[in-house]
Amino acid sequence: MLDIKWIRQHQEEVQSAADQKKIKVSVTELFEWDDRRRQLLQEIDALRQQRNRLSGEIAALMREKDSRAIEQTRQQAKEIHTALDRLQEAYQEAEAQCRERILLIPNIVSPDTPAGSSDEDNVMVKRVGEPPQFEFESKDHIALGRLHQMIDITRGVKTAGTRSYYLTGSGVLLHRAVQQLAVDLLLARGFRLLEVPLMVRTTAMMNTGFFPLGEEQTYRIEGEDQWLAGTSEVPLVAYYSNEVIDVAEPIRLAAVSVCFRSEAGSAGRDVHGLYRVHQFAKVEQVILCEASLETSEKMFEEITGHAEELLQLLELPYRVMAVCAGDMSQKTYKQQDIETWMPSRGAYGETHSSSQLLDFQARRSNIRYRDAEGRLVYCYTLNNTAVASPRILIPLLENHQKEDGSIRIPQALRPYMNGQELLRPLVE
Repeated sequence: MLDIKWIRQHQEEVQSAADQKKIKVSVTELFEWDDRRRQLLQEIDALRQQRNRLSGEIAALMREKDSRAIEQTRQQAKEIHTALDRLQEAYQEAEAQCRERILLIPNIVSPDTPAGSSDEDNVMVKRVGEPPQFEFESKDHIALGRLHQMIDITRGVKTAGTRSYYLTGSGVLLHRAVQQLAVDLLLARGFRLLEVPLMVRTTAMMNTGFFPLGEEQTYRIEGEDQWLAGTSEVPLVAYYSNEVIDVAEPIRLAAVSVCFRSEAGSAGRDVHGLYRVHQFAKVEQVILCEASLETSEKMFEEITGHAEELLQLLELPYRVMAVCAGDMSQKTYKQQDIETWMPSRGAYGETHSSSQLLDFQARRSNIRYRDAEGRLVYCYTLNNTAVASPRILIPLLENHQKEDGSIRIPQALRPYMNGQELLRPLVE
């Protein structure tokens, strides 16, 4: 959420951000409703003053026992009361209209964000590593999963419906290994690890900027004010909601959590295998820092660097992409995605994402700190996917496969795989 005074001072920039992000909201309409709300509030305050004055007059007239004047004054007070009810109803409507619109107002876009309308307009920042050149007909992760009895889509669909799966045997070990590798990496970098709620309230989703525009992507617990979180970013940021915190040093938080997304509107997209599923696990990084663009940019480079370091440990080729305005969410100021080479797709596929949000989340969540002058200031927040599994298993299996179907385990993962260097097929 942006401050409405700030929005008034940057109307064109804010409307441009909304247009680029394809959010249907009019800044002009917001101001019209806000002006009406302010006018109604002035009228309400004036009538309340009149009502209070009349109450004093009635008390004085009662002491004088002037019944006729008392009745006339009471009638005036009654008319004011009726007018107040009408104005308060109109004020509540104007307040609701303002809130509806301000919750749709997006974060502005950083000056170095590329222009564009979709992921096709994202710009490569750098590329690391080269895709493998197989001298044999390579297999996709599903075929490899069958060979190693580690992925079972058929039984997943039978049990839970489309975009569901089972991981078994070495599939589970790899799934857990990449998560623990990411956790250990973040702990070594000074992150505090939290076990977080998987079910969160509407306010938590709203305050972190996932609602109102992301409701269709989220599973709701019927009959409860609870939703299944699609990322631990939500409970990690909400941890400090309505608090004044110390960010003399940036606060670095991490969590491992199961995540749920309905993937509404994605029918027909990336339906093969493990790329786009309803349930997955993520190791998430969240940083809260002072309201400084310089500090925020340093933290952005830091968390993106952690994701890159993980991919280098996994010995996977990847590229970093600057995300264009039209491919960013409402809450995002600047974003970079990391795409990892997936041989079966013959292309890079998104595996990580880093976002700067300025004070968008902190303002909604009321997370503040005291600056050098003792003033309360809203924090800046950032987040990054350190690793998401099982999606990361796609490049991990496919890039490290051998001609006989065996899979080499990268050196960094071996301590988490009981020292194994190679996974050999279990099926002829």
